[in-house]
Amino acid sequence: MSYQVKNAAVLGTGVMGSAIAAHLANIGIPVLMLDIVPRELTNEEASKGLTLEHPQVRNRIAANSKKALLKQKPSPITSKKSLDLIRIGNLEDDLARLTNIDWIIEVVVENLEVKKKVFASIDKYRKNGSIVSSNTSGISVHDMIQDCSDDLKAHFLGTHFFNPPRYLKLLEIIPTKYTSEEVVTFMKAFGEDVLGKGVVEAKDTANFIANRIGTYGLLVTVQEMLKGKYSVGEVDSVTGSLIGRPKSATFRTLDVVGLDTFIHVANNVYNQASGKEKEIFDVPGFMKQMNEKGWIGAKAGQGFFVKKDQGIYEINPETLEYDDRKKLSTPAVELAKQQKGTRNKMKALVNSEGDRAGDLVWNVVKSVLLYSAELLGEIADDIVSIDRAMKWGFGWELGPFETWDAIGVRDSVERMKQEGEIIPEWVLALLASGNETFYKNENGILSFYYKEKYKQQTFNKKEINLKFLKEQQGVIKKNNGASLIDLGEGVALLEFHSKSNALGLDTIQMVHYAVEEVEKNYEGLVIGNQGNNFSVGANLALMLMEAQDENFDELDLVIRQFQNMAMRIKYAEKPVVTAPFNMTLGGGAEVTLPAAAVQASIETYIGLVEVGVGLIPGGGGTKELYLKQLRNLPKGISFDLTKVANDVFEKVATAKVSTSAEEAFESGFLGKGDSISVNPSHVIYDAKQKVLALRKSGYQKPKAEKIPVVGEAGYAAMVMGAKSLAYGGYASDHDVKIAEKLAYVLSGGRIKEGTRIDEQFMLDLEREAFLSLIGEPLTQARMQHMLIKGKPLRN
Repeated sequence: MSYQVKNAAVLGTGVMGSAIAAHLANIGIPVLMLDIVPRELTNEEASKGLTLEHPQVRNRIAANSKKALLKQKPSPITSKKSLDLIRIGNLEDDLARLTNIDWIIEVVVENLEVKKKVFASIDKYRKNGSIVSSNTSGISVHDMIQDCSDDLKAHFLGTHFFNPPRYLKLLEIIPTKYTSEEVVTFMKAFGEDVLGKGVVEAKDTANFIANRIGTYGLLVTVQEMLKGKYSVGEVDSVTGSLIGRPKSATFRTLDVVGLDTFIHVANNVYNQASGKEKEIFDVPGFMKQMNEKGWIGAKAGQGFFVKKDQGIYEINPETLEYDDRKKLSTPAVELAKQQKGTRNKMKALVNSEGDRAGDLVWNVVKSVLLYSAELLGEIADDIVSIDRAMKWGFGWELGPFETWDAIGVRDSVERMKQEGEIIPEWVLALLASGNETFYKNENGILSFYYKEKYKQQTFNKKEINLKFLKEQQGVIKKNNGASLIDLGEGVALLEFHSKSNALGLDTIQMVHYAVEEVEKNYEGLVIGNQGNNFSVGANLALMLMEAQDENFDELDLVIRQFQNMAMRIKYAEKPVVTAPFNMTLGGGAEVTLPAAAVQASIETYIGLVEVGVGLIPGGGGTKELYLKQLRNLPKGISFDLTKVANDVFEKVATAKVSTSAEEAFESGFLGKGDSISVNPSHVIYDAKQKVLALRKSGYQKPKAEKIPVVGEAGYAAMVMGAKSLAYGGYASDHDVKIAEKLAYVLSGGRIKEGTRIDEQFMLDLEREAFLSLIGEPLTQARMQHMLIKGKPLRN
């Protein structure tokens, strides 16, 4: 049987249920949200004369959950338009609407009897063949549907999203013994290709994979803190980014999650465990006291940390009073900071025996590695699923078995033995067979240890791993800023790889080489990478240094080269497709905008942000955003040129950054011919397909454009708007000066409205404005502040 999901229903509209509904709506799937019927009127409802039978009252809970999506931070929706795809109702009046639903997701309270009643109701109304799932995080999925029909059982499984579903990649799929293999296969593919998730198959055990190991790791860390008399702040200072974990580390993570939620998840295992495992999952007394007091974290205003006027303070587990926040500073910490890469940092820490930080990290990591190894076969069939779950669900850079490889399996096992630990037999068998690692990488082909031998790791064909690709076939050419790679099928890829993917002269040089090489020997070019961000812009430190040394001729040359690079991308004989994701700022946007097409990741935050450092775009960004806005206008319909210019002026002057790729469409940074990849891991593949599609359709490079501008009248209107902000105290004199320069560029200078100018003329205006501003002491102060503090200076 073939399956499809054209629509969905979410039953239970709390924070998690509504967030799942939002994610479905974000990717274009209409979704029905149902919740219970209220038993009492609110004061507002009573004042309006409503009764408990009124639809507005009966649907209130779902309606309020839908409204709340607009207020939550970070936002669960990629655009306000997503809300148009969410319909609401209740679990008494609207169950018949499930008759036409393809996928029904249960997200009600974590109570087995309640869930069984919900599934009995679903069974009465669902159509045969519709997929039904539960988002439970701890209750056995098998037990929920014991009394349901055979058809529901065959089409039922657990689908455990991680919160927030829009941002966290992990989706754990948990089949029961009744679940059809076809359903499992379909949901894995659907999860990756449509929902944009990283999918792992888990066993039907308490907390499944990620929460089982993650909760254990957090509790072990707490116990090591108490045993070693570390402070909360000291623990967080070494259990975060230093070892490849999220910056929120241990206790700030618990504050974000909520201590009440964490205790509930821990109790899922505690209630089913025995022996040593039960001891670990018994939440320490001081945490239970905090929960009773309501000190559960960010949503309560205090938890392990509290923010006061004087700063941030940490809780003392012994007194439950708040003290100054502390950090661990030891030789091992300093040694780790000097290492490159998480693997080397981790190894430096765990090998520092006798060091206060090294001992803490070793004891925590050791316990997590052994626990993960003990659970193999119980929670998942292979180590890959466990590692992926921890990386995708908890934000670990390395999964447990990747971590074990990094610190050295044989040496660490010997140390564990000396410390009296029991090593799982299968780990000892790996070492006894002469193997030293859980994973092997042979020329970019990855394999993993599985049932006493190594098995090649498989990937979705849409998941192109540039690191492995380069290991397999090398590169066409590279320098410090970028590499040119053959993606196959006649498509090349230019990969940025400087620090933060900042754009310098070496990157510019590689763009020119790449376009020239592609024009001779390839079908087209993708510009993309797999760093943390597409690009945060030009090399700010280098530009500031040149400006402070008054090397304006050198700066003029650099800006000309950047502009020429953007024009080379735009007017290449073969199609150039950019593949932006995450931060695509300043120069990153200026690389993206002139491309033949853009294949953006759904999480693309694009903007021309140069005003934040006292500049305006100098590499053609203003021009290209303006032209893109004009091209996005419907053909054959007259438009107000001044309105378009003012809109672009506002976006650049306020350094507006899209909060998603969908919003980038709405704000004009993306437009006709551009597309969105829901799965960030597929964006390179999708961009490659777009190149091939453009070539197949007979791609022709664009003709040189004449740009209609608003001239002197438009300039005056834009400047007046900036000055009015200054009069109201919302802009400084320097802000006005920057705005005047920007307005001059957009208006084309003191010329007549409607005049059409050459692109080069507007580029010259951009460059002149940029150079004049970078010579200003106030701009240089802004640049220096950004480099030191990482945030804008208002002066």
